Amino acid sequence: MPLDGNGGYTVARYTLTFDWRAPRTPFPATTAIRATATQVLSRFDLDFAGNTLHTVTVDGTPAKAVREGDELVVTPAQPIPRGRAFTVRVAYTADPTQRRHRDDAIQDYGWVPTPDGILLSPQPDGAKMVFPADDHPSVRAPFTFRITTPPGLTAVANGRLVEHVRQPDGRVRWTYDSEHPVAAQLVQLAIGKLAFEDSRGPGGLPVRDVVPEGLVGDTEAYRALTPEHLAWLEQRLGPYPFRRYGVLVGDTDLPVALETQSLSVVPSADLLGDRIDAERNLVHELAHHWTGDSVAIRRWSDLWLSEGHARFYELLYADTRGGPGLEDMMRAAYAQHDQWRHDDGAPAQPTEPALFRQMRYDGSALVLYALREKVGEDTFDRIERSWVTTYRGRAAGTQDFVRLASDVAGEDLTPFLTPWLYGAHTPPMPGHPDWQVDPVEED
Repeated sequence: MPLDGNGGYTVARYTLTFDWRAPRTPFPATTAIRATATQVLSRFDLDFAGNTLHTVTVDGTPAKAVREGDELVVTPAQPIPRGRAFTVRVAYTADPTQRRHRDDAIQDYGWVPTPDGILLSPQPDGAKMVFPADDHPSVRAPFTFRITTPPGLTAVANGRLVEHVRQPDGRVRWTYDSEHPVAAQLVQLAIGKLAFEDSRGPGGLPVRDVVPEGLVGDTEAYRALTPEHLAWLEQRLGPYPFRRYGVLVGDTDLPVALETQSLSVVPSADLLGDRIDAERNLVHELAHHWTGDSVAIRRWSDLWLSEGHARFYELLYADTRGGPGLEDMMRAAYAQHDQWRHDDGAPAQPTEPALFRQMRYDGSALVLYALREKVGEDTFDRIERSWVTTYRGRAAGTQDFVRLASDVAGEDLTPFLTPWLYGAHTPPMPGHPDWQVDPVEED
């Protein structure tokens, strides 16, 4: 699993200050992290990869900083007492060409260039290529973004646009407040020739899409479905858990969409083709805002809870809109489940190289489908709503889900869910004794 994340402190706020110049061009950047020591700190680590480090200060005093792989080891001039709030400020030259590669659905991640700017694809551990952080999926903090751009370009980030101010030299500073704590892997920041397209969702929820100027008309039909998608998911999972939402259309070769918090990034190609495919992608990323963004995963082995739920609701929605039938899709996944267990690990026991492969998507949706078949649709729906309500704004893991499901169902579901989540072989599907698992093909 990705090994990022650090101990000894909790982050209260990140402030990112970027002085953007031009595509693929390094630029001055500063990250200020307000934190509180949870133990005496004679030194502490930040996840930080690449870029050119200039200075590090702690509460305004220069600190020693050493790079150790993807860690920035900071030694303050004086140890920080337990319980003391402090601010570490890192000045560096950011390199927006940095990307890394995974051999799974994520493929290339980190900074993602566009024709006239940039966007981010930080999942799972790419945020450290953008800013120093405590980059663990369970760790969240509010963000302030201060991004200065040349005239004619727009900057956007998670949350609310606080102000944009033209500087004396004609450049423009854009300031955003995330409004809610955000995990580093869900941070979004984009710069380019972008248009804001505003609408309203259920209950007047502000919806702001951010679209390359040349793609506004071509993507409008599918983007306009967001209020319908919000209403459909709210019927099943309760109120949308953030203050605003929108779709960032990526004019790029980004291989996958991503649920960056309050502003999902969706490749333009996903919005220019088949309606069913487009809606599946849009509903998938939106569903993550309940399961993955609001209810964060406790550790990477819990990823099935995030991706499995998003895939389940994506498929359930498609079933109601003329897409593939949910039962047919689940039967096909059932046939492949032993193969996926062999290749990718059981749903809650992924191998690192296979973290974002098929088992975490269709394979994990199948676990939820099996649970629904076991307890019935009404009880399953109560489990789901209780899950996103109980852990709203918190991190939760696999055992939390098993306990909650058992409590809601009024029976211990551990014996049922354990082999589904951890077993080497796929259990029988409740209510479908005729479903068969295909034999495993060895490499």
